[in-house]
Amino acid sequence: MDKTKKKKLPRVYLYFIYFFTFAIIGWLLETAYSLYYLGHFTKRGFLYGPLCPIYGWGALILIIFFSTYKKHNFKLFIYASIIFSIFEYLVSFGMEAMFALKWWDYTADSFNLNGRISIFYSFSWGIIAILFINFVYPFFKKKINMILSKIPYKIQFAIVNIFLLIFVSDTILSCVKYLV
Repeated sequence: MDKTKKKKLPRVYLYFIYFFTFAIIGWLLETAYSLYYLGHFTKRGFLYGPLCPIYGWGALILIIFFSTYKKHNFKLFIYASIIFSIFEYLVSFGMEAMFALKWWDYTADSFNLNGRISIFYSFSWGIIAILFINFVYPFFKKKINMILSKIPYKIQFAIVNIFLLIFVSDTILSCVKYLV
């Protein structure tokens, strides 16, 4: 075995890293938007911690299923607009069915469907997908790979597992909070 070849994390662990990275960025964006729009800090999202999982899952959907459309922006726009509108609708419906709460409401927007999705956000998901696949993901992929190359494998593995444990615990505690 070549001792100069460094052991790399399994792909699923990289997906966890991308999930956490973009869930945190989503929380920061939501919080900044809320701070600007409302003029004060508002806790955003479902979880206790600074994560908006819908952004993490959205990023993973883009990375896993839409990366092949990097050079096909029109197809990427159309497919992402449709898939993410369906995704947003299902998440909204599921969370309202489970917890009897709405985390977003587009009823004031034109061309909305039950307040869960609107044409504006459907269009936005297409634009965001193009920007994400062509610029955001490649930038973060490069930075994450650079950081990982400097951290021993066992520490990488431990960190991802710790974050995963914290995320699962936070999800369980948050579900209990909203169900009680």
